[in-house]
Amino acid sequence: MTPVSEPAALQAVAVTAGYPRRRRHPAVSVLEDVHLAARPGELITLIGPNGAGKSTLLRTLVGAQPPLAGHVLLDGRDLATLSARERARRLAVVLTEPVDVGQMSVEAVVALGRMPYRSWIGRGTGDDRLAVDRALVDAGVDELRHRPLTDLSDGERQRVMVARALAQEPAVLVLDEPTAFLDVARRIELAAMLSRLTAATGAAIVLSTHDLGFALRRSDQVWLVGGDGSVTAGAPEDLAHGEAIARTFAGENMSFDDAAATIVVADDTAPGATVQVVGDGRARQWAEHAVRRAGWTPVAGECGRVLRVEPGTPCRWRVEGTRVPHAAGISFDSLVTHLRGQVAPRPEDSRTA
Repeated sequence: MTPVSEPAALQAVAVTAGYPRRRRHPAVSVLEDVHLAARPGELITLIGPNGAGKSTLLRTLVGAQPPLAGHVLLDGRDLATLSARERARRLAVVLTEPVDVGQMSVEAVVALGRMPYRSWIGRGTGDDRLAVDRALVDAGVDELRHRPLTDLSDGERQRVMVARALAQEPAVLVLDEPTAFLDVARRIELAAMLSRLTAATGAAIVLSTHDLGFALRRSDQVWLVGGDGSVTAGAPEDLAHGEAIARTFAGENMSFDDAAATIVVADDTAPGATVQVVGDGRARQWAEHAVRRAGWTPVAGECGRVLRVEPGTPCRWRVEGTRVPHAAGISFDSLVTHLRGQVAPRPEDSRTA
């Protein structure tokens, strides 16, 4: 029996996103005929080159600007027909810009997420308290609840903003560049937290990012914004294998590296030679990384030059080959220095030994 897929929590139907007509200026379309669906429990990343229209699409999907054509549906209802309160109960947004809340405590900031559920007198209920407590725990900031937001690090503040959004109990959580100002460790923490939240809350999480590696590792779907006004949606592996990502980010001396799952830039000063890397485990993996950084190409098959690496810290290496000088050393740093110092081999030097 074929499983029935979940209905979309957020959907774009034949959407044209852009800027509406203003006085003497005609309407400008940035993205056309966009069809997207974010289902409950999915983590979706929005990626694409600068200026391709990611921010325009995101603003259109959350109702910050109306589509020039088509419809955005939230739980099957046209977003344009919903009141602000109805939207806020189903859709939460976390922006990149810091929010000035004075000396409010973390708990008080998170409680702001319950405003769409409160009466005009603003009095909280037991359900509100439970939702705030749950959001604090899910976002990993429960131990910070009594501290002023101004005392927290950038990473902690970002998690508090996510907790505030979770307190809205949304069906869809949208984040605009949530890792933009975070260091590497905090980015990893936030990425892991967002992955957990899809399972814990059942919400569809949509976030824009420049981190291609994160998008390929963590996403259930990637929404790829091209420079031609199109948006392609699919599993990260399908978009990478089908070369959609490579085409989107193609540029002079740029290519998509399948092994590294990222865009790499060719080194014009590189000798352009190949080398067979022989070794095991992490030693071989990082040796291949060093070879690429030096501007060489690691190959699996035999060629005229062989790099042998031995496990250990630091790693020991030696280079052998036909009609090339043998060399040996300790550490990947010395390996890169050696490879960069080699002249481009003559054609006969690349033949199989």
